[in-house]
Amino acid sequence: MKEIYLDNSATTQVCREAAEKVVSIMTETYGNPSSLHTKGYEARMELEAARKTVAQVLSALPEEIYFTSGGTESNNTALIGAAEALKRRGNRIVTTAVEHSSVIEAAQQLQKRGFEVVFLPVEPNGSVSPESLQQTITKDTILVSMMAVNNETGAFQPIEAVSRLIARAGAPALFHVDAVQAFGKIPVKPKKIGADLVSISSHKIHGPKGAGALYIRKGARILPLHYGGEQEKKLRPGTEALPALCGMAEAVRVLPDMQQENALMRGIHQHLRARLAGIDNVHINSGDDGLPYIINFSVCGIRSETMLHFLAERGIYVSSGSACSKGKKSYVLRAMGLSDSLIDSAVRVSFSRFSTKEDADSLADSILLANNTLARTR
Repeated sequence: MKEIYLDNSATTQVCREAAEKVVSIMTETYGNPSSLHTKGYEARMELEAARKTVAQVLSALPEEIYFTSGGTESNNTALIGAAEALKRRGNRIVTTAVEHSSVIEAAQQLQKRGFEVVFLPVEPNGSVSPESLQQTITKDTILVSMMAVNNETGAFQPIEAVSRLIARAGAPALFHVDAVQAFGKIPVKPKKIGADLVSISSHKIHGPKGAGALYIRKGARILPLHYGGEQEKKLRPGTEALPALCGMAEAVRVLPDMQQENALMRGIHQHLRARLAGIDNVHINSGDDGLPYIINFSVCGIRSETMLHFLAERGIYVSSGSACSKGKKSYVLRAMGLSDSLIDSAVRVSFSRFSTKEDADSLADSILLANNTLARTR
């Protein structure tokens, strides 16, 4: 039975180039980058080459790239580090109700420390309105955190407007962008969008798990979450996970042309969307103007878990939402105003460069079969 993997927003298959680089670092350039001998120097050169590769795709300086263990650590470091660094200049933090849990829960922790956190509501399409942003960013705002692309629906957020609104309010705020789902799929240029902090993750772009990075604009200051070493300029101490980081850089190096890939993904997305629209009881939750790599839909009356098992038995792998939620009801879909019945039956499909229209057809055929045969909830 052929496997059809359509859960790429959760994680991606590691590409051959990245896997080979990981093995090479583990077996040949295995020194500690902080060691002063030859093996350490070789490892240090690999680390700095990886930093330069990531920086180039972001149009950033290598010294603006700080390596982490992934998106969650990058997001936590950005939010908590920025808030603690700027708490004498204000108290307000602005984010949205549909952020990844690593942002939502970090913001909730900051609330417990006495910060005022505003979780902006979204429109039915899953995006924040620029008007609500303008009303919420005030002169005492010290941090705005917003994802570029939603991990459950593919909805874009108006990140291009944020830095301008911060300046208009006269706020001292740093602007953080969670670009975990966007990086490698659409251009992410921190300086162009006015972002001070940007989070990325390796395993969303066909690199190994356990690696990520945080862009910090030169001149921006945040405080560390951990202590005990000189690595990453003391912002993220601890021996660097060199194999994973170099594997991430290799995945970055071999990224395909984003414009061409988006055109291909748009074709697959629209093909699946048309197939699903022709099936009774299917409600498409994603807007048609979001990232084409993601489409969220519900088969009314069939619980997500039931559908996922039905598809998995046929070698098709999708999800019911964010992998980090581990099956909990989607607060993203709830924030968009969807009913409990739609949320309970939601399915997220996420493509990668290895996905095909044939995969989309196999999924649609199985959804049609499930719709006609599975028992429905009342």
